[in-house]
Amino acid sequence: MTEKGKFLKKFNEAFAKADTQFIAESVTQDIQWTMFGGKTVHGLEEFKKEIESMVQSECGLELDKIITHGNTAAVNGIIKAQDKNGNPADYAFCDVYTLSGFKNPKIKEMKSYVIKIK
Repeated sequence: MTEKGKFLKKFNEAFAKADTQFIAESVTQDIQWTMFGGKTVHGLEEFKKEIESMVQSECGLELDKIITHGNTAAVNGIIKAQDKNGNPADYAFCDVYTLSGFKNPKIKEMKSYVIKIK
């Protein structure tokens, strides 16, 4: 696995572990996060508020693919969490990333696709 792939694996695992500090440290000041079917978050402060409201407890994570090429990447898999009513739920996700550079990059842009599958 490439260094970028390892970084993205750790980033996604941080979501599953509710490690909001690592998540926030992994993005640029001007992060843009588009959640299709939801909203778009602009800038680090908005991003921090969003992840703190979303990531409140640990959940299960099964990563399928991590693909990197240049300053772009994609990760997909399954999240095992709870729905809005507190019931167990599985979500398929795919995140497409634009990274800030090639050496020790941070995430500059995220586009997230999430579908409840059960």
